[in-house]
Amino acid sequence: MDYLCFRAFCCKGPPSPRTEYDVVCVGLTGSGKSSLLTQLCSESTDNIIPTTGFSIKAVPFQNAILNVKELGGADNIRKYWSRYYQGSQGVVFVLDSASSEDDLETARNELHSALQHPQLCTLPFLILANHQDKPAARSLQEIKKYFELEPLARGQQWILQPCSVENMDAVREGFSQFISLLEEIDQEHIPGRI
Repeated sequence: MDYLCFRAFCCKGPPSPRTEYDVVCVGLTGSGKSSLLTQLCSESTDNIIPTTGFSIKAVPFQNAILNVKELGGADNIRKYWSRYYQGSQGVVFVLDSASSEDDLETARNELHSALQHPQLCTLPFLILANHQDKPAARSLQEIKKYFELEPLARGQQWILQPCSVENMDAVREGFSQFISLLEEIDQEHIPGRI
């Protein structure tokens, strides 16, 4: 207690709390959602299994904490995604950029469906084009064109970030840009806060 008093009077005081944002993370099974989030939290990746419902992780960054609600990507779970959108301030979509044509088409349809939902259609979104370390990975230009990201966004702010679990710096860079978008929107709404 004496230390805290000393810091408050003689130093800069305790560090200010980091802003927290609630985001929803979606993508097909096998896209790498759990692996990426687990590594961001510096947790062991030894026993990762596909998410069968949803999980929530508080992912710490230097200037913010993202409370990430990761939704399972299996066929029988995707139809329930919209039940978990409420309260989200942003969307993270993880894509297996080396997936089959059929899975890529399914991912495209799921992304379009999610971003047209009334609770998500105005939110900023981050697309992590995962598995860029695989030979069959599609380029960002191919993904951008195939997913029709420009017309899909319709004024939404978005980021398309190449990544892999082998290059967590790229993942952190994507999230850093995403947090900047969240902060911009947060600043725009400050006058209306109570």
